[in-house]
Amino acid sequence: MKPRRLESRILRLLREFPAVALLGPRQVGKTTLASAIAERFPSIYLDLESRADRARLAEPELYLADHEDDLVILDEVHRVPDLFGSLRGLIDAGRRRGKKAGRFLLLGSASIELMRQSGETLAGRIAYVELAPFDILEVGPDEQDLLWVRGGFPDSFLSANDGASMRWRENFVRTYLERDVPQLGPRVPAETLRRFWTMLAHAQGGLLNVAALARGLDVDGKTVTRYLDLMVDLLLVRRLPAWHRNIRKRLVKSPRVYVRDSGITHALLGLSSKEDLLGHPVVGKSWEGFVIENLLSVAPARTEASFYRSAGGAEIDLILSLPGRKPWAIEVKRSLDPRPRRGFHHACADVEPEARYVVYPGNETFAISTEVEAIGVHALAQRIVEDLGE
Repeated sequence: MKPRRLESRILRLLREFPAVALLGPRQVGKTTLASAIAERFPSIYLDLESRADRARLAEPELYLADHEDDLVILDEVHRVPDLFGSLRGLIDAGRRRGKKAGRFLLLGSASIELMRQSGETLAGRIAYVELAPFDILEVGPDEQDLLWVRGGFPDSFLSANDGASMRWRENFVRTYLERDVPQLGPRVPAETLRRFWTMLAHAQGGLLNVAALARGLDVDGKTVTRYLDLMVDLLLVRRLPAWHRNIRKRLVKSPRVYVRDSGITHALLGLSSKEDLLGHPVVGKSWEGFVIENLLSVAPARTEASFYRSAGGAEIDLILSLPGRKPWAIEVKRSLDPRPRRGFHHACADVEPEARYVVYPGNETFAISTEVEAIGVHALAQRIVEDLGE
């Protein structure tokens, strides 16, 4: 397993908060990272999908009080929502005895549900961290294409060959649809949700068209919205909002939708190798989604992401609205000729960004003009961490 960048952030938060929630889709490496952190402290691990471990918590106050000096790792904690009240009592009692931080590390696969459950009960006592699949800084620029084709889920990326990686991703999709989604969300037929997920992959990076999706699935618009909310909550799909400010132009308001992991996108489309991908119409939007996910995975907390598109054709693929700074405007091109389109310059005149970049597949960084710089995804991710990292 490759070292994860977030380990140092989690350790810092454990020194500051009684509880830290580590969010991320299944198989992204949460348990492995938690195990690495546990080696640094006296700790205990409980998997709340295990009947035996749930039985230990039949009387949670009694059991957990015996482990006040341990870091208690609770995996799939959203399975036992009644536990959060007990955690609050234990945290508050520990604070009165001087035990103010580093009590609980909570792992969960459904972000909105876990944040709702914990936020209602543990407000002011918990910090949140999202663990994404491997990013470009964790694997390095030499494996950029491998990361793009296979995606960043550890078992997919580290597979012996493309065929083994594809088989893992196909089984991942099947397991999510047949086992995990029914446990984490409302009952949805697995085949219907697979069709929906595949339709999103075909429309990767496109504007959300609820009516078209509803026609394709033979359901109503509210049902499509419910499906999309579920996939976003499971951290499998990103809904990128449109940038909006008070400017005198008609702006597109519909969000763009991306299947977050490029490898899952390719598996849904049956693309197992780079050669398959380069011959498919999704290649440009797949690369765009790959760049966006990698940059957002390294962006500092409180960064807001959006895109800009006007009715007249002015467009910016990604706007990073940074805390306390002017935004960065980022164009993504799957071409070794990274000159931006005219619409990018027109959009920048409206947004007035602090920095303007064109991300392309190469590794060299060079100026396109006095205001625009061409840069690789690894170099830009590194710059974000160095310039803006916490």
